[in-house]
Amino acid sequence: MAKAATVFICQQCGYQSPSYLGKCPNCDSWGSLVETLVNEPSGVKTHSLAGAKPVKLAEATLKPLKRLRTNLEELDRVLGGGIVPASLTLLAGDPGIGKSTLLLQLASQFPSLYVSGEESVEQVKIRFDRLGLKGKDTYILPETRLEAILAGVDKEKHKIVIIDSIQTMTTDELNSAAGSIAQVRECAYRLQRLAKEDGPAIFLIGHVTKEGGVAGPKVLEHLVDTVLILEGQRETPFRILAAAKNRFGPVDEIGVFEMVEAGMKEVTNPSKYFLEGRIEAAGSVVVPVLEGSRVLLTEVQALTNPTNFGLPVRRSSGIDQNRLQLLVATIVKRAGIPLQNQDVFVNVVGGLHLNEPAADLAVCLAIAASVSGKVIAKGTCAFGEVGLMGEIRSVRQMNKRIAEAKKLGFNKFITPEKSKTLRVAIELALGKAL
Repeated sequence: MAKAATVFICQQCGYQSPSYLGKCPNCDSWGSLVETLVNEPSGVKTHSLAGAKPVKLAEATLKPLKRLRTNLEELDRVLGGGIVPASLTLLAGDPGIGKSTLLLQLASQFPSLYVSGEESVEQVKIRFDRLGLKGKDTYILPETRLEAILAGVDKEKHKIVIIDSIQTMTTDELNSAAGSIAQVRECAYRLQRLAKEDGPAIFLIGHVTKEGGVAGPKVLEHLVDTVLILEGQRETPFRILAAAKNRFGPVDEIGVFEMVEAGMKEVTNPSKYFLEGRIEAAGSVVVPVLEGSRVLLTEVQALTNPTNFGLPVRRSSGIDQNRLQLLVATIVKRAGIPLQNQDVFVNVVGGLHLNEPAADLAVCLAIAASVSGKVIAKGTCAFGEVGLMGEIRSVRQMNKRIAEAKKLGFNKFITPEKSKTLRVAIELALGKAL
């Protein structure tokens, strides 16, 4: 088969060069030239649109979407009800977070092919036995050449194909190293065509950058049908699986797992786990947050200390740093609590990252309780959005949050309906004397 011709194209201005250049001579951009195929080699299939005709959308018929249910209900929840055949899914996360473990557990449930580009057969076998898996129809292929992988996939035999990882795959048609933009893009594109041509459901394991984004070209996220992000802190056993993109289901659902010796264990009642070991102390507030269609109860902790320097420190784990700055300024201005000489530290227990504004009130109450040294009454939950004017705004699904909290024994609620301003909310939580 003839080798495809390639050219290096600047991603900034479009300048083309027959060889790699560190600096684009046209726009002076460094490292912007990427190797790109200019024509496909003979023998490579392409999609032909010959004979395709426009169809009225109102008259188009819908085929029932078949899904493969797994024994991992948390994974099915995030995927939208199960694995869609002939789909392409990207799973990304930090090193050691459990990506390979989760997909190896998935592979053991179906006739599957596990392509290992980073580990040998012996290494994968050790993990397979440690997890106690019994997949009789699970095959492993230690290979990084895409051409060999495509030849080894049996569409009739393999329902699931797992690529671990896409950054290690290479095609003979490109000369660049594994993990380069050109290699990742071309390999992902050919795997997409394999899946769409009535092929198996394909899962790609992807690396992440230091900033937490998916490594490689952005087109990788555009090519796939679903992008799953596995997050968590190595110091804690909890792992949060969330969908950043899903063409076959919602993108606001999350799955909660616990990393144990036997692999990724589902957490069916996350609220109970997040509140386990909680101590009633000044600076602790429970907040019901909405993640997709489910309500999770978690603890927000705050710690304040007199600053030793002229500029007080503001640090947060689990909430946006800029959001914390706004809430601290609102507490000082609207509630009259002096924090100008106080260091403020806020933490969300369990490794959750709270993005919705419903957690604002809990953060403010935790800070106020810490600086005053008062403990909020046992069985109290708080939620609501805090505006810069000190007003408490309503949030969605308020009744659902309260109902879930009552199941765990909470009977006192500080909500936008009971407290219209931040000052009133703090008085309700801590008493009149602040």
